[in-house]
Amino acid sequence: MSIRINSNSAAIAARRYITKNERDAEQALRAIASGKRIVSAKDDAAGFAISESLRGQQKGVNQSMKNVRMAQSMIQTAEGNLNEQNNILIRLRELGVSSASDTIGDNERAFINKEATQLIAEFDRISQTARFGSKQLLNGSGEEFTYQVGPFKGPENTIGFKLEADTSATAVGIDSVDLSDQDLALDALEIIDEAVLKIADARSTFGAVQSRFQYTYDVLGVQDENLDAAVSTIADADIAEEVSKLTKAQILQDAGIMVLAQANQNTNGLQRLLS
Repeated sequence: MSIRINSNSAAIAARRYITKNERDAEQALRAIASGKRIVSAKDDAAGFAISESLRGQQKGVNQSMKNVRMAQSMIQTAEGNLNEQNNILIRLRELGVSSASDTIGDNERAFINKEATQLIAEFDRISQTARFGSKQLLNGSGEEFTYQVGPFKGPENTIGFKLEADTSATAVGIDSVDLSDQDLALDALEIIDEAVLKIADARSTFGAVQSRFQYTYDVLGVQDENLDAAVSTIADADIAEEVSKLTKAQILQDAGIMVLAQANQNTNGLQRLLS
């Protein structure tokens, strides 16, 4: 066996392995503590780039789902107002049928007409005050909306909708309804029926768009779920695996320290030779 003074290769090798095992143990500890396999880009540069790209896409999908919910809320607001207008028309028709019958007199018809006048005024007021934020919904503004429902640019990632519903008393034709006379009441029944159909048409339009948005939301939910799984597969730590790596690194580190101590003992022979 050769004995050298200027070099202790065994000790150097042991120290190198101790450093490596210490680094592996620290990496495992960071992964366990953070729950991430890729704590920084140096851990897996390619995986980091891919996971961040997918994470950005997933955030876009999340925001698109919020956009869809906001659009649905706007449409539900409009539909709720239309429902109340429809209820007013049903009440007007009930009053019209009552006024058209000889079971009541002119005095009673005058009372009925007072209620009808107030209901028509409220019907018109609803059409002017139905709002979502600053957007008027039932005045026939013709405003066009574009909703971003995807994480990328392009027409396939948007849904367009035009507000064409005009449910003012004049637009649906009930502004001239008069129930103070039996013949006028009979004429009003036809006018009110036509108004009901116009309100039903507006509600069906809003309902169709709302149905589309619901399917859009469900599709985005599937995308979000799968993107989250993909990001997790790439970037998240397998805790069982990381614990195993930590245990292995700690055992090797302890063994390396023992070997380093043994390597340093090799110089004892040289000391005895010199003495």
